[in-house]
Amino acid sequence: MELATTFALILALFALLGSGIWIGLALLGVGWLGMEMFTTRAGGDAMAVTIWGASSSWTLTALPMFLWMGEILFRTRLSSDMFKGLAPWLEKLPGRLLHVNVIGCTIFAAVSGSSAATCATIGKITLPELKKRGYPDDISVGTLAGAGTLGLLIPPSIIMIVYGVAANVSIAKLFLAGVIPGLMLAALFMGYIIVWALFNRDKVPAAEARMSFGQKIQASRHLIPVVSLIVVVLGGIYSGIATATEAAALGVAGSLVLAAIERSLTWDKFR
Repeated sequence: MELATTFALILALFALLGSGIWIGLALLGVGWLGMEMFTTRAGGDAMAVTIWGASSSWTLTALPMFLWMGEILFRTRLSSDMFKGLAPWLEKLPGRLLHVNVIGCTIFAAVSGSSAATCATIGKITLPELKKRGYPDDISVGTLAGAGTLGLLIPPSIIMIVYGVAANVSIAKLFLAGVIPGLMLAALFMGYIIVWALFNRDKVPAAEARMSFGQKIQASRHLIPVVSLIVVVLGGIYSGIATATEAAALGVAGSLVLAAIERSLTWDKFR
């Protein structure tokens, strides 16, 4: 009986989704249908209380804040500066600039919390540059698609915030638990690129003019703003100084300050 009920609700969900109804409304409809058919409590009353309790959580304020922070970085020069700071250090590594996709996504995931924002931002920066330098489109897009998912795992992950609120779990502990797996996954992506490059040497463009160590250090100054923002956001959470919501507010304020210092955020972009 329980198995049949489960299949019936799943079929109802697929039917609603197939009809073009919004995902949220489809899930709401299936939930209401299940309560009406298989429980004695009034569905409307239970859902009203549950929806209000979930949506009025102060912790969820971190979601739009982290999205806003990622959007600010996306629309300013801070994100493109990250490419300039990373590229010189990767010339001797097999795969060369393909690693910028992975490292860039790893860094940006730590300040945006969103896989979509990470993939869109890094892709906008790296794909034109890689194409211009002669890297194959398939591996360029593939490495971006893989590394773009790091926004789900590396804190401040928006999915972790949603899960923490829904399951009543400490978001700070979730963030701590996501750091090492996220870095391990990034290392595996880079390992795959190295192996691919060793077997496809003819598809990797030759290295550009070599830079001295001093020139590489000078180019690395472009990484300082983004790295500083990561330290402020994650350092505040892990040190216990700030909650996830407060750290998100700090991140937005920090990104606005950095954009103002670099004079790359106009009023039109801000709106």
